[in-house]
Amino acid sequence: MPINILMPALSPTMEKGNLAKWLKKEGDKVKSGDVIAEIETDKATMEVEAIDEGTIAKILVPEGTQDVPVNDVIAVLAGEGEDVKAAGSAKPSASAAPPKAAEAPAAAAAPAPAAPKAPPPPPAAPAPQPAAPAAQANGHGGRVFSSPLARRLAKEAGIDVGMVTGTGPHGRVVARDVEQAKSGKGLKAPAAAPSGAPAIAPTMSDKQILSLFEPGSYDIVPHDGMRRTIAQRLTASIQNVPHFYLTIDCDIGKLLAAREEINAAAPKDKEKKPLYKISVNDFVIKAMAVALQKIPNCNVSWTEGGMVKHHHSDVGVAVAMPGGLITPIIRKAETKTLSTISNEMKDFAARARSRKLKPEEYQGGTTAVSNLGMYGISHFTAVINPPHATILAVGTSEERPVVRGGKIEIAHMMSVTLSCDHRAIDGALGAELIGAFKQLIENPVMMMV
Repeated sequence: MPINILMPALSPTMEKGNLAKWLKKEGDKVKSGDVIAEIETDKATMEVEAIDEGTIAKILVPEGTQDVPVNDVIAVLAGEGEDVKAAGSAKPSASAAPPKAAEAPAAAAAPAPAAPKAPPPPPAAPAPQPAAPAAQANGHGGRVFSSPLARRLAKEAGIDVGMVTGTGPHGRVVARDVEQAKSGKGLKAPAAAPSGAPAIAPTMSDKQILSLFEPGSYDIVPHDGMRRTIAQRLTASIQNVPHFYLTIDCDIGKLLAAREEINAAAPKDKEKKPLYKISVNDFVIKAMAVALQKIPNCNVSWTEGGMVKHHHSDVGVAVAMPGGLITPIIRKAETKTLSTISNEMKDFAARARSRKLKPEEYQGGTTAVSNLGMYGISHFTAVINPPHATILAVGTSEERPVVRGGKIEIAHMMSVTLSCDHRAIDGALGAELIGAFKQLIENPVMMMV
């Protein structure tokens, strides 16, 4: 019988994705493992592999379609010896579809911590991350019907075609609708948040805000999936996670000297280019990872059922990318050399900006680092990204006057601010963690012990 190809769940929290491109066409034979399509999520572009052998009998969702729900049938595969024409005309059945990813707990994104032998801990699993509001659909199955030209124009303009009111046949979005949307006309109202979900709407309605400005004096750029997800998750974090902040100044004179010495001694490749170049941020990642090992009660995640105590320091590092940010994770960072951390971060940053990271490379983690020092920012606070209980905000390195032994001296100083989840970490415990970080960052040789 025909085999349904379903919209895959590329992460435990994924509910919808954009079918960016078909790499196979109707009539093509495929075998297990063949890449057949590219799917875009709010964070990355992923390849979809066939899991059965056969012939593509019918493509039901054209490439460029946005907001396709997980487990919707996107194509039909005729098995070996089957009539391709008959398989393509058969009505797809969703009865065999597995449960959607949204029904699975977010804890599936990372292995659960090992349970102690006795007594057994209470069951605990982090609640699923709330999904971004669904784009309104003009067709069946949550799909947005639009012309290829309209999809191309919308993509070039950075407009979510699902938020455009279609005036074509049966509500189809056509090119003129996208042109109208560029000036803020013909856009649908944002979908209402589900009952019980944290509100992300501004205190003023869209209509009230726009009424304050002269018509024609502005353009409206609809939010894409990444921006909506960032807004919802960070709003939920501020509303549900009680933050407190600890700031400390670090003298990084020894670190800068060590960095210069390490980079000068870096081995060269065949083209005489250094195999690595350590940055200040690489030291920060390593110091944070080791500090969490020294203060293990801070290397935790809060769940309603119990405290998750992590064995390793998996450090997420905020990376800016067009339209938002993402936090690829250096796993077991406490065990890695500075050169390894440096090379991993360069690879992650490059692939993050081209949206080529895999979900397992940016989901989970036990803490995070956000560094705005390269922009000249001396001090800021960062929002915790659950399931983390901490995030370290790193400011710029600068020469400042300091008093030592009754004398004023000039030192290379760097301010860092630790945001803590007060449900999991109390003030004194957070102070121990940032104190351990300061000791390590000011004496980098201690990271190697």
